[in-house]
Amino acid sequence: MEILLNELNKQLSNLNKEFYERVMPPVDIYEDGNTLIVVADLPGFDKNKISVRITSDGVLHIEATRQIEMAGIKHLNQRPEKIRKDIKLPVRVPKDAEVQGKYENGVLTLNIPIEGVAKVKIE
Repeated sequence: MEILLNELNKQLSNLNKEFYERVMPPVDIYEDGNTLIVVADLPGFDKNKISVRITSDGVLHIEATRQIEMAGIKHLNQRPEKIRKDIKLPVRVPKDAEVQGKYENGVLTLNIPIEGVAKVKIE
């Protein structure tokens, strides 16, 4: 019976890991003036292993991978080794937009210009 429970626990652990790989990372998106701000939590990923792109149809793709090594006997393994998130942006992005990105303390922040939005200076 113990062997069966251990095997069941391993299978549940694998399902949990797959779940986290599909729903991660948590993302916040908001507008600040003429910029769309995207904030994604990617703790434990190396910035060189993070890939971000925006397609011409306005979809933001975030992908990241990492190696997780555990010495000894594994009892639980839920941290995702890869993530992929596709988000349809709520605004249009200029074709030649200069998107700025910063990765600090496990948080990726993107500043994306919004097409058709101009600041109005009031005198």
